[in-house]
Amino acid sequence: MMQIQNYRKKISGPIIDRIDMHLEVPRVDFKKLDEELPGEGSAVIKKRVQQAREIQAERFKNEKIFTNAEMSSEKTRKCCALNEEAKKLISNAIDTLNLSARSYFRLLKLARTIADLDGEQQISTAHLAEALQYREKA
Repeated sequence: MMQIQNYRKKISGPIIDRIDMHLEVPRVDFKKLDEELPGEGSAVIKKRVQQAREIQAERFKNEKIFTNAEMSSEKTRKCCALNEEAKKLISNAIDTLNLSARSYFRLLKLARTIADLDGEQQISTAHLAEALQYREKA
């Protein structure tokens, strides 16, 4: 664990800001691996991803971009409008987590993608909260 922390200290904040999702995958106990748990199948996930890509293709049909990740700051503001509750959440996150402008726009783009995967036109606080969960843990 100490080696991981030392390695992370070597990576600067601006580089970390360029990574959209940070996922820690803990070791899984054999008993859990051996269980047959109902889950979302690959075909269902593939269909949701395809639908999200179609939503983005429609959104950017007259643009020179294809995905949410490619949006400019201006385009992000237009496509990622937040309701008041979501604005409060991201405002608190910016203050609490000391997020940069780059992090702010990356969070919005990721929340937009999560909303697209849910087939939602509006980014909800749940989408934004999920995007925040993918931030680098201090």
